[in-house]
Amino acid sequence: MEAAPRSQADVPHGTPADPSGTSGVSGPVGRADLGRIVVRSPEQMRELGRRLAGLLRAGDLVMLTGELGAGKTTLTRGLGEGLGVRGAVTSPTFVIARVHPPLGDGPPLVHVDAYRLGGGLDEMEDLDLDVSLPDSVIVVEWGEGKVEELTDDRLHIVIHRAVGDTSDEVRRVTLTGVGERWAAADLGGLSD
Repeated sequence: MEAAPRSQADVPHGTPADPSGTSGVSGPVGRADLGRIVVRSPEQMRELGRRLAGLLRAGDLVMLTGELGAGKTTLTRGLGEGLGVRGAVTSPTFVIARVHPPLGDGPPLVHVDAYRLGGGLDEMEDLDLDVSLPDSVIVVEWGEGKVEELTDDRLHIVIHRAVGDTSDEVRRVTLTGVGERWAAADLGGLSD
């Protein structure tokens, strides 16, 4: 993994960008560009998840955005390994949400796939994510526009990959923190 250049041209379509054009906190809630990382293989994506898990704590909401096959579940699998949770982390597309209890003292991982959900938070109320959030790390694939109301603090990860008929394994991962929780976060060690 390597750090990618931090220019606006490198921000994938759909990525929340700092409206001031600088990397830092801006806006009423606070939005921080936490970095861009180039990932060259599925194993590196899992390793990124394992490293990121060391920075997460109960109450954290992580939103994952990216094309089909971009590596959202692979990243979440690494998060699960890093958090030390029980059960194989697989895509919860058909069950919508899966809870992975901790094997030790850490928080459980709640893994949600909102791909088949069309509406906002109202459609997700049956999942009780607001009840789970204080005690869990919640990762939501396809959550953009659906779960932002859960908390003012969230980590939004966008995974960009080449589309079309390609065997290119390279992914460009953009991390954006929203809210006070992520305003001063140092994620520099993720790309080592």
